[in-house]
Amino acid sequence: MCLIAWNWQPASHTPLLLIANRDEYYARPTAPLHCWDDADILAGRDLQAGGTWLGISRSGRLAALTNHRNPAALRADAPSRGELVSAYLQTDASALDYLMELAGRAGDYNPFNLLVFDGTRLLGLESRHAKVTAMQPGLGAVSNADFLTPWPKLANIKGGLQTLQGQEPPSDAQLLALLQNPSVAADADLPDTGIPLEFERALSAAFIALPDYGTRACSIVRFEADHITFLEQSFDAHGATGTRQLTTAWRRVPSLRTENRPPPVS
Repeated sequence: MCLIAWNWQPASHTPLLLIANRDEYYARPTAPLHCWDDADILAGRDLQAGGTWLGISRSGRLAALTNHRNPAALRADAPSRGELVSAYLQTDASALDYLMELAGRAGDYNPFNLLVFDGTRLLGLESRHAKVTAMQPGLGAVSNADFLTPWPKLANIKGGLQTLQGQEPPSDAQLLALLQNPSVAADADLPDTGIPLEFERALSAAFIALPDYGTRACSIVRFEADHITFLEQSFDAHGATGTRQLTTAWRRVPSLRTENRPPPVS
């Protein structure tokens, strides 16, 4: 996953709206959004390593992961980061307990950012700093740097979400249009992450379409009062390959309406 944005409104009818793009090599085998046979998970699946980049559980959990872009820090022998998403979706631990435990061994993996929701709290872990952060109500976003780092694509998608807040609620078509924006940033605004300028420029778009690498999935997840809706549009090197939508019942946690106090952070 390379781009995640959300609107976290704990006291509203839609406490969490999350949109995301997964960017990956087209050659990496992938299953689209489905109900897993071997776990209570609704997600796409990386068929090479077995994990996922974004998923929900029927119990009302969500996890989403981005890689931290730093070619110099990559280790070929590190375990797949996608297993962290599926592991969270299967645990009974709170979001805070899971991330606090994971922070102590985050260095076992290549650098990542992990966003988790347990029905009550929305938290993030930056593995490079072993830092757990409580997300405040409102708009947020993360790409391939630390949470809320103001890369151009983050500023654009947060601005787009802000504009759509006047729409109650934003439509799937409007949200997909944000995710499928191919505009690249000006060179002067690009981050320097250790990759060639031409590649840095191409990756500055929300939607990427290179010959062998690009946006493989655009996703919209809505947590509402009594259900969760997960929509995914899939892509390959030739364009869109289909759209899937799954809905599952969800019992809203009562404290979600009133609890705005953030948990401890490390």
